[in-house]
Amino acid sequence: MKPFLIVQAVVSIVLVVFILLQQRGTDMGNGLSIEGAFSGGYHTKRGFERFLYYATVVLGVSFLILSILNVKFG
Repeated sequence: MKPFLIVQAVVSIVLVVFILLQQRGTDMGNGLSIEGAFSGGYHTKRGFERFLYYATVVLGVSFLILSILNVKFG
């Protein structure tokens, strides 16, 4: 099996887990509606929430790069 494909599968699973962990703090109504995004107010990310946010961005970019590499070398 191709090594980029294995790494991409692992990154995708971790990315899904991190996204689900971020959504755990919002209830169903606020998480899925546009109006709910504006009613909660603004707060800064701290601690583990900040880590999850930046790790999700890094994993998303990594997934994109791995996808391009799989197309190019696959």
